[in-house]
Amino acid sequence: MTHVPTLAELKMAHDPMGRGYHAVYREDAVNHCPGCGRTHWLVGRLSAECAFCSTALPLAEAVVTMAKLPPVVTHRNSNSNDAWAA
Repeated sequence: MTHVPTLAELKMAHDPMGRGYHAVYREDAVNHCPGCGRTHWLVGRLSAECAFCSTALPLAEAVVTMAKLPPVVTHRNSNSNDAWAA
């Protein structure tokens, strides 16, 4: 098994602003696929997949809380009860 160096070993700082473009699926906008440019999506609880080329994007509104209980998937813009993941 090969060793994968960490950011600290590479003398690099964790800088989310410096990582550049980060594509996400936004529920309240027209989302063009970065792979093929089309706008037809299959939307799940955590990600959306392009119906034509299968490019997957994470949902911008999805938040996963991990604890000793089963994972709870909540959307920031929903007012309903929590959706429990299976």
